Amino acid sequence: MSEFVKTLLRKNSLRKQCQDLSGSEIEKVIADLGDILEERKAEEAAMQAEQQAKVAAIDAIRETMRSAGVDLADLMGMVEAAPKKAAVKAKYQITDAQGETHTWSGRGRTPTAFAEYMAAKGISKDQLPSAE
Repeated sequence: MSEFVKTLLRKNSLRKQCQDLSGSEIEKVIADLGDILEERKAEEAAMQAEQQAKVAAIDAIRETMRSAGVDLADLMGMVEAAPKKAAVKAKYQITDAQGETHTWSGRGRTPTAFAEYMAAKGISKDQLPSAE
């Protein structure tokens, strides 16, 4: 929570911050806050109406499905699953001192095995052996 919000939510802090303001300036702040409150209430009412409309639409779809004898499981069998992202192909491949093979796409943080290999050989990522 920001310091400004903390000040607004604490009466004594707010009183201290308003010491140098005139009565008319405080009234202006109150009026502005009132306007903001009305805007927020209107936004919340619109969101609630939208949610109620969505629920009503869902209920109507359920009723249509029920009257047509269609079950949700019937629909799910017809929907294709979203395609999974393909795994990133390995770009580099090394064999460590223990004879274990490691592969890396070259993306993200450098794996420990590759960091140790590059340090031992004194090479950069561009000089790593290709996995292809």
